[in-house]
Amino acid sequence: MNIIELRQYTLRPGQRDLLIDLFDRQFVESQEALGMRVVGQFRDEDNPDRFVWMRSFSTMQARREALTAFYVEGSAWKTHGPAANATMLDSSNALLLRPAGPDSGFPEPASARPPIGATALPDSRVVATIYHVNASADQEFIGFFSDRVAPLMVETAAPPLASFQTEHAENTFPRLPVRAGENVFVWFSLFADSDRRREHVERLGRSEEWNERVLPELSARLSAPPQHLRLAPTARSQLR
Repeated sequence: MNIIELRQYTLRPGQRDLLIDLFDRQFVESQEALGMRVVGQFRDEDNPDRFVWMRSFSTMQARREALTAFYVEGSAWKTHGPAANATMLDSSNALLLRPAGPDSGFPEPASARPPIGATALPDSRVVATIYHVNASADQEFIGFFSDRVAPLMVETAAPPLASFQTEHAENTFPRLPVRAGENVFVWFSLFADSDRRREHVERLGRSEEWNERVLPELSARLSAPPQHLRLAPTARSQLR
């Protein structure tokens, strides 16, 4: 079972490209050398001052050990952390997640990560959809998503790439806070480019099954409107 952190950073105006350059050069290999996997890092297309990224750990215990090694004992954060922190207004918006099912985690990367210094930006787009559910994202909700929501997403060209639910275990590295007391179900889709994403939205908007039956049922199970993160991978993002 992999533990995922979905992290959304609010940055000082105009500082996102600076942080991305620093992150892509200094904070990918240095974290992965300690047992973490940097899943992906992104520009939020709806907020020019938001940076979104994800990393994974094999267990909560492995998370504690890896984060201690990186933030407390490691040289990369000691050297470059102050410059990274200087770009940020808030870094506490983090969700701790676990796969919603045995096969619902992110697949193995299809290709090698671009090397340090790469600048070419991929055309692909990732969308993270966050559902705040009325109760724990238990098997009933997961079953509803699998049986009713996912088939329509496949039909409208947005097959779920991975899905996760809240990990309620105690935060094993309190120095980095995570959002507690929330029950979320998060799923990801991947599009070849922005046009393919718009086509999906248009097709879903025309779907009678979605608008008249599935969406009302989904809304009744949620405690807040869904959040959609439209994410553009950075030049070195593994998820692309």
